[in-house]
Amino acid sequence: MILAKLSDSARYEALHPALPTLFDYVKQHDLLSVAGGRLSLDGDNLFINVVDPTLMTKDAQKLEVHRRYIDVHIPLSGPEIIGVRHIATLDVPDAPFDEANDFAVYTAPATNYLVVEPGDFCLVFPEDAHAPVIGSGKLRKLIAKVLI
Repeated sequence: MILAKLSDSARYEALHPALPTLFDYVKQHDLLSVAGGRLSLDGDNLFINVVDPTLMTKDAQKLEVHRRYIDVHIPLSGPEIIGVRHIATLDVPDAPFDEANDFAVYTAPATNYLVVEPGDFCLVFPEDAHAPVIGSGKLRKLIAKVLI
C-alpha cells in the first residue's frame, strides 16, 4: 500500500502502465462537480467510480480485498480514514471470494489506520486488505480500479 500526494504521483507511475493516464485525468478534471458513477478511461482496464458515501465508524466498516484490481482511493471533499491489514494475517472471509465482482470481505479489524486527505491518494494492492470510508459525514471520493 502507498499513501502519497497527488503532486508526487510521477514517482509511482512506473508501478503500472495505466497510472500515468489515471493521474493525468484526475489532475486535469474537476471531479467534485461531475455526476456520480463510473468514468471509463480504458474499459475494464482502467476506470474511476465517483462516489458520495456516508462515512462509517471503524467498528462498522469491514476489510475488503480484490485480486484482479489495484484500488486507488482519492478523497476530494474531505479527509477519509482507511484501515489496513495484510491479507496473510486474515483467516476466512465472511463469504467465499466473489470472482465476478473481484471482492471479499472480512470482519477482522484493521491493524493500522491512515488519514487520506484531499490532494492525497492511497494505492491498495491485492495483498492489502482495506476498510475505506471511515469517518463522519459525507464524502465525495474517487475509487480508481486498475486491472493487474
